[in-house]
Amino acid sequence: MTSSQSEMRSEMRSEMRLKVVLPTKIMLETGALKVIAEAENGMFCLLPRHLDFVATLIPSLLSFVSPQGQEEFLAIDQGILIKHGDRVTVATQHAVKGGDLGILRQTVEQQFRLIDERETTARSVLAKLEVSTIRRFIELGEYL
Repeated sequence: MTSSQSEMRSEMRSEMRLKVVLPTKIMLETGALKVIAEAENGMFCLLPRHLDFVATLIPSLLSFVSPQGQEEFLAIDQGILIKHGDRVTVATQHAVKGGDLGILRQTVEQQFRLIDERETTARSVLAKLEVSTIRRFIELGEYL
């Protein structure tokens, strides 16, 4: 075995520490041999000995290969990925973990639909509050 083959094998065995952080909790903290994500300018792959890196993520699938060699998937909302040394940290508002892509897709659709409904309700309440405030300013102006 040549020294370059030996280096490649030791690089393949080294692992990174992947951490996925949501606003209220740490969703995932595990070892990873490889991390694949999508930024605004396209998909990219991170390996343990790659240079430090920062990227703005778009809503997409993030995949990683566990130390056991299994590929795992996370559906993420937009976020930030930071690779520093052997640590990869992803900060996002929403994420869903799943092994089977079909089930993950259904779960994402359900959870993100619920989030959309909540945001729509909040926007509606805010719009009503703004209209009420404007009306009161107009009424106040009529009395002055």
